[in-house]
Amino acid sequence: MDLQDQLKNLFPDHEPEDEPDNDKNEPAYWLQDDPIICKYEKRKGKPVTVLEGYNGADSDFKKLTKDLKTLLGVGGSFKNEAIIIQGDYRDKIMDFLKESGFSVKRVGG
Repeated sequence: MDLQDQLKNLFPDHEPEDEPDNDKNEPAYWLQDDPIICKYEKRKGKPVTVLEGYNGADSDFKKLTKDLKTLLGVGGSFKNEAIIIQGDYRDKIMDFLKESGFSVKRVGG
């Protein structure tokens, strides 16, 4: 006897509601019309990829930063309205952002 059967025995008059369908087309992040600037810099002799121009909420920034770091398996941070990823991963980051629905502009090199 599973849990559903036990609940039916305890509450015979209860009509189960339909489970809400999660909308699969809903974007995971807030999308904007302006492109995100993806650029390469060297800081203290180390290569970093900097993403600027995203004007979503802080929670969206943090979620996007975490997803990028997880995808690439590298370190990074979110500081001063910019996402900083350790290493030169412009191509992979741009592909991920385009798949997520963002418009991306590559700057430098």
